[in-house]
Amino acid sequence: MSTTKRTTFQQRFLESQQFAVVGASQDETKWATKVLKWYKDRHLDVIPIHPGEKELLGIRTVRSLGDLPNPSQTAISVTAVPHVALSILKQMRVLAIPLVWLQPGSEDETVIKYIKDNKLADRVLFGGPCVMKEGNEIIEGRYFEETYRGWSM
Repeated sequence: MSTTKRTTFQQRFLESQQFAVVGASQDETKWATKVLKWYKDRHLDVIPIHPGEKELLGIRTVRSLGDLPNPSQTAISVTAVPHVALSILKQMRVLAIPLVWLQPGSEDETVIKYIKDNKLADRVLFGGPCVMKEGNEIIEGRYFEETYRGWSM
């Protein structure tokens, strides 16, 4: 994916009204939990997906993608091992999940092949940066643009 396409994807992803994080746990030192905290700290509407926990970081969890209130309007951030990421990608088609951002380490050759074979490259970001690395710049740029659109000096 070119830099321009990647940035466009990231912007579309972060314009979502609802987010979900796969891979977070009670262990706040884990990257997935840090990703969940990133969304929470920015007051973004986020739901952690965890089959065994009722709550993470004070946010009520759901057990699976199918339990999301509006899966077709939810952008999914995956910070999990590749076989879990592959399962998410298979479910995204059935549930009409619009966008998935695979955080670094969530993909392998099998996952990438599945994305390509199923023509999901325009709906799945992989092989790139973490939302925590580039998300702030995109969000701040969007807010700046919305605030100052139409102003002239």
